[in-house]
Amino acid sequence: MSRRRTALLALPAAALLALVPTTASAYPGPGVVTGSVVTHDPTMIRTSSGQYLLYATDDGITSKTSSDRTAFAAGADAFPTRPSWWRNYSSVMEAWAPDISHHGGRYLMYYSVSKFGENTSAIGLAVSTTGLPGSWADHGIVYTSNTSSDYNAIDPNLFVDDDGKWWLSFGSWWTGIKMIRIDPSTGKQLASDTARRSLASRPSGTKAVEAPYIVKRNGYYYLFASYDTCCAGTSSTYKIKVGRATSVTGPYYDRNGVSMMNNGGTPVLESHGSVIGPGGQSIMNDVDGDLLVYHYYDANDNGAPKLGLNLLDWSSGWPVAY
Repeated sequence: MSRRRTALLALPAAALLALVPTTASAYPGPGVVTGSVVTHDPTMIRTSSGQYLLYATDDGITSKTSSDRTAFAAGADAFPTRPSWWRNYSSVMEAWAPDISHHGGRYLMYYSVSKFGENTSAIGLAVSTTGLPGSWADHGIVYTSNTSSDYNAIDPNLFVDDDGKWWLSFGSWWTGIKMIRIDPSTGKQLASDTARRSLASRPSGTKAVEAPYIVKRNGYYYLFASYDTCCAGTSSTYKIKVGRATSVTGPYYDRNGVSMMNNGGTPVLESHGSVIGPGGQSIMNDVDGDLLVYHYYDANDNGAPKLGLNLLDWSSGWPVAY
């Protein structure tokens, strides 16, 4: 952890509130990371041994490891042999936007298989006892979409509520973010509840809301999502926004009371300085608090996609990156 972050953690809540950005230029820079830092759509977990294990999009689902959350080493692909069913959704047999979690002694990875820009897509599930590359047993398709669907079955995120219910949010472009109920025994959709709920939308349909991630803090459910244009280097307009709700299924509202079904969302992180288009985010709860894990495009390095890490302060009732 940087000295700046250590000093910030020592500040009282009132002082941290003063750090809430009023302009994009006031956003904090990413924490220092070194080594293998080129990444897209990162998801990270800390194993029982204390090792940080990160998976991300890169010609498949690749891995990185770190012992200190600063120096990252490149690892192998999660799937050295790719499941044959991927061919029905991706001609190049690639997956992206993984979501890793640990429940019941097992590591679960939900992931996306699709052609970029199309919604003939599928969400898959793999399970591992170690979480390491090459150890994942693929459990096949969880949910799909096709050209007649008004949604896109990519960018999955598993949320397990305090009452033991499992939920999977997902979505990109089209009519936005959706949610289904998951059976904990199978990791697939619960047979007794096949409803597909809507959580966030851009009514004009001309801009993206995608990459959902849900956490529960202080009695509220918080839905993080990425807005606008990804994957265009320094021309990217990606940004991370959030809304909150008193029920996991919504409705989610931003800090100004605007529904996320009507283009709402309170900014958490936007382009600033050389940090362009932050997004593809996940949230990791670590020993020092909640960590915002994301990618951005480095204007000082020809727009290379880099790993971004920032802690979050919740004292205002809303997540503030620092």
